[in-house]
Amino acid sequence: MMRQLAAAAAAVVAAACLTAGCSSAPVQDPGPSRPHAAASATPRPPDLRTASALLKIATVFNNDYDRGDYGPVYARWDARSQAIITRAQYIKRHQDCPSAPHAAALVQSATPGPHGAWLVDYEIGGQRLTDYWFYVRRHWLFDLVLSNPGSVRLYRMTPQAYATAVGCSHG
Repeated sequence: MMRQLAAAAAAVVAAACLTAGCSSAPVQDPGPSRPHAAASATPRPPDLRTASALLKIATVFNNDYDRGDYGPVYARWDARSQAIITRAQYIKRHQDCPSAPHAAALVQSATPGPHGAWLVDYEIGGQRLTDYWFYVRRHWLFDLVLSNPGSVRLYRMTPQAYATAVGCSHG
């Protein structure tokens, strides 16, 4: 998903920023009022609330990102994550500044975590990463804020600052 972007940003912006969708940072307490629901234009069928269903969804999510199919990736973000950048801006940034090719993500496990989160562990080119997902209103939603705070900082930048930060000549 946003691993490649975050990896490039890590080299340019900060060594602590891990690749996309993931961070090895400790889980933060999202608090009881934390919004997780995502707004979706097209209703989709409910997801099963099982680890195997989440593994399949996370695999599709990563594959979509790797193929450059960013709309379905964004549609899986929770509301708090979607409030950071619009769908159109997210897609445009990734189209204008494509990530370098990399090894495909290998989703390995999905386990319950703290505060209602589910932790999805995966590997890209030997690097182990973790994404945070929540089951909200019968759907699995990705939490960008917990998974990749470095990307949050990047997406809050202007398009020009973003392009510079990720080492892209477009913007």
